[in-house]
Amino acid sequence: MPYWGFDDLFHKAGTKLKNCFYVRAEVKTETVGRKRKEYFLYNYVLKLSNFDQERFIQAIRDGKIYIDFDARTGHNHGTKFRIKYNDIPSLYKNAEVVIDER
Repeated sequence: MPYWGFDDLFHKAGTKLKNCFYVRAEVKTETVGRKRKEYFLYNYVLKLSNFDQERFIQAIRDGKIYIDFDARTGHNHGTKFRIKYNDIPSLYKNAEVVIDER
């Protein structure tokens, strides 16, 4: 069975997720002839800062974060931690609304 210490998990996650933006957008696709173009309307943006170890651990305990062993097509593509989009902001101490035009 795989094992990760919380310090190892937090270090790895914290280096990749320390500060980030959470963005939602509406997508509009237009086809002209053979070409397809996509247009994005960014209608909700959060600036997330201070990734929090305790919140990360609590999300694991609450079942909000789960492990994906990605071993498709005959070889290992790595182990990933998955979380639903709406739960991402709960991992941070600070969430500042930058755009809210929903």
